[in-house]
Parts: sequence; structure tokens; C-alpha cells
Amino acid sequence: MVEPMQPSRRSLLGGAVGAGVAGLALGPGLTGAHAAPATPSARAAAPTARRAPSMIGVAYDSHDVVRVGIVGLGNRGMGMLGGWAAVPGCRVTAVCDIRPERATRAADRVEASGRQRPAELGGADGYRQMLERDDIDFVYVATPWEFHHAQGKAALLSGRHVGVELPIATELEELWDLVDTCELTRRHLFLMENCSYGRNELAMLKMAHAGVFGDITNGHGGYLHDLRALLFSDTYYTDSWRRLWHTRSIASFYPMHGLAPIAACMDINRGDRMTTLRATATAPKGLADYRARHVPADHPSWKETYVNGDLVTCLIETHQGRVIRAEHDVSSPRPYSRINTLAGSRGLVEDYVGGGSTGARVYIEPDHSGDYWRDFTDLRAEFDHWLWKKIGDDAASNGGHGGMDYVLMWRIVQQMRAGQVPDIDVYDSAAWCSPVPLSVKSLEAGGRPVDVPDFTRGRWAELRIGLDSRESDMPATADVVLPATRFDSTPKTTRKAS
Repeated sequence: MVEPMQPSRRSLLGGAVGAGVAGLALGPGLTGAHAAPATPSARAAAPTARRAPSMIGVAYDSHDVVRVGIVGLGNRGMGMLGGWAAVPGCRVTAVCDIRPERATRAADRVEASGRQRPAELGGADGYRQMLERDDIDFVYVATPWEFHHAQGKAALLSGRHVGVELPIATELEELWDLVDTCELTRRHLFLMENCSYGRNELAMLKMAHAGVFGDITNGHGGYLHDLRALLFSDTYYTDSWRRLWHTRSIASFYPMHGLAPIAACMDINRGDRMTTLRATATAPKGLADYRARHVPADHPSWKETYVNGDLVTCLIETHQGRVIRAEHDVSSPRPYSRINTLAGSRGLVEDYVGGGSTGARVYIEPDHSGDYWRDFTDLRAEFDHWLWKKIGDDAASNGGHGGMDYVLMWRIVQQMRAGQVPDIDVYDSAAWCSPVPLSVKSLEAGGRPVDVPDFTRGRWAELRIGLDSRESDMPATADVVLPATRFDSTPKTTRKAS
């Protein structure tokens, strides 16, 4: 057993709607090197001003049943549908996609599993119509990136809490705007960062906060995933939306999967904060090379020019002198990795090294010595997060990505039903997503460092609980009848779109 430093810092812790919806556009125009910014909010222009209290520490009102509306039923939205339907005390009441047939297919799947059929909404006005309903408590946004800010804001203005797929917004003004809107509406919006709920990531978090690694000095995370075949697929990303971002922007699009767990271990916004970011980028070679070798000459992609570097690296410094390296690469041939490396004065953990049953390795003093790594398996068992102990079996059978999707959804529903403070808030989400626009600013300045905004406006120094939560139960489902059968992603009935 590894003996932690005593005492650890963590051991000392205690416990306008109509206009907003009607004005919702289908998405901002995208011109130049990156997406056009939204209109600057008053608070973004004057970040020391405060017009509404912070949402830090604000709990949900308790709900007997959490009624979820899903917008965006492509690969991600449809993949999360079964998890939402399976969580105790959760009911999918509405499904929406600009393509009505997708909404019908999703409703078919929910009904075929023995659950109440959700409302189907589609077409250009479908999202606006969904927000006018009175049977939705939480809106889950799984549309292409360019729609996230506008749709998330509209859901807040309609009085709902909101979970948004990565990133919550692509511009600094949009991130500030979502912070403003959360505070104004007193509703939570946060990043659906499933990797923060990964089993290895949560065990690493507990180890870090117990002092196992000593004083944390640096971390390395990101998103390295060979997506070339999917980016050139004519069916996987609807209208090729994700590949087209590589023609429009030089940003680090998607480092959050690896960045967020490292930030949690470093208590970002909970005792430390990110202060500066500098970015580098390699030449954009991978997509053009793949196209030359694998894509027919008459494919529409041959009219495209790719500007996004194959590997975009962000070097982030914190107030306490720590360093985070966050990477993004989806254009190169390589195995999948979120990197997930954390180091301190007494040792380190490295994930995605291909060895051991957990795929991770550790080296920690005084237990480990010499030149040999140790498998992470035993330590993960010792520091397994209570969420995985409680619902790990359910997660394995109801959620994608090794179960982390279900753990994320279960935790959201549990906290809303119990009236708890969310693990992840809009301030965390804005900080984690800020490398998207900040990498552009740094790269356009020749790689010089740029300041990272303090979205908490000074409250980052407060120690508070986040993903390292205390164990709690899902409230009893006295009046909630759930089918005994598991959600089946293959519909047993076929219903034609009306």
C-alpha cells in the first residue's frame, strides 16, 4: 500500500426566454482562420464587473424525475440515448434533430425498450419548439461544434440546466457569454466531459489528492486519435462538418478529454488556475496525404485546403507554477491516446502505454525503486472512486467508452434528483475549453504566450469539492417505474416519419 503525504490538502476540506429562443440561429458564420466571434458580452468587455452572483457552490433544485431533452441525434447523440434512458429516475421526454427521421428513429428505440415514447421534433424549428415544452428539466446538446454556444445559451434562457458536448463554445466571447448567462438565469451549463469520469482518471485524481505523487508539478493530456477515415466518410460526420473545421481554423480543437482530468488533479479553479498558454503546430500534412492515397478524385474534399496543423500543442502554466502540456492530433497514423500523465515530487503515472491490465503504469517512492515501472492495477483498486465501486457493473452494460458515459449521466441525474452541487460547473468548462480560441491567438502571435482568463473572477483560490466527491446514493425511485429489460439500441418496431 502506498503511504500518502500527511496531511493532504484535500483531507482538510469540508464537506428573457421568448426573445432568446426566437432569436436562436442555426449557427454562427465561419470565416477567416477561425469561427467568427459572438457579440462581446458586457462582462467580457469589463471582466471585473459583476451583474449577478456566482454559480459556484449553487445546488440544483431537487427533482423526483429528471426529464431530458436531447438535441442532435448523430453518432454521439444516438450513442448516449440508451444511457439516458437507463439511468434510474431519468426519462427522455423529447428528442430533436434537424433531420426528422433521426428523431423518429430515436423515439422508436426508446419505445421499443418498454419506456414511454418521447416527443419527436425535427426540422429547422425543432430545437426552438423543444425549448417551448414544459416537460424538460435538462437539455443535452450533441450537435456540431458551431451550434454549441447558441443552443446552450438558448436552453439556459428557457430555464433549463444544460450539458454540452465538447467544446461548449469555440470563442472567448462565447465562453464569457455562457458564464454570464448561467449567472443571470441561475441555471447550470457544463461540459459533458465523460473522460473526467474514466476509471483510471478518477483513481488518479484520488491518488493526487491523497498526496501519493507528492507535490504535483506537471501533467500531460490531450486527444490523439486517428480520425482520417471517419473524417473522409460521407456518412459518419453529417455534411462533413468536422473535416470542414480543418479548412477554417488553426485551433487546438479538442484537447479537453486529456486536459480536464489533469486540471482536476491540479485543483484548477479550486486552489490553482491556468494563467498563460502558448501553442505550437506542425504543418497540416496528414489529411491531404490520406486524401491523395485513399479518396477518389471526384470526391468533394478535393476542393478543400487544410490549414489545421496535424499536432497542435498547448503549453499551459498555472498560478502555482505547474505546467500542463495539452495536445490534439486527429490527422496522423497512431493508436488512440488521451495521454493521461501526472507527475510530482514523489512519482508519476502514465496511461496509454499498452502494458498491464489497466493500460497504465506508475513509479512512486518509496515503494518503487530502480529503473522499473509498476502496473497500475493494484493502486487503482486501492484508490477506486466510489462511483465505479457503486455503479461500475451498470456502467459496463449501459454505457459507451468503457462505461464512463453512463457514469457521467448517472452522476448528473443523481445530483439533480438529490439537489446537490454539480461536480463540473460552467467555470471549469470555460477554462477547459479556452485552449480552443487561445491556441489561435498564440499561433497568430508566433507562439507567444497569451493570458488565460479567470472565469471565476477571483474565486479560483477557494478550495472546494469537485470530481473528488463524497459517496452518496441515488434517491429512491418510489414513483418511477423502470422496465426490467436493458435498453436495446436496435429498434424492435419500425415507424415511418410523419
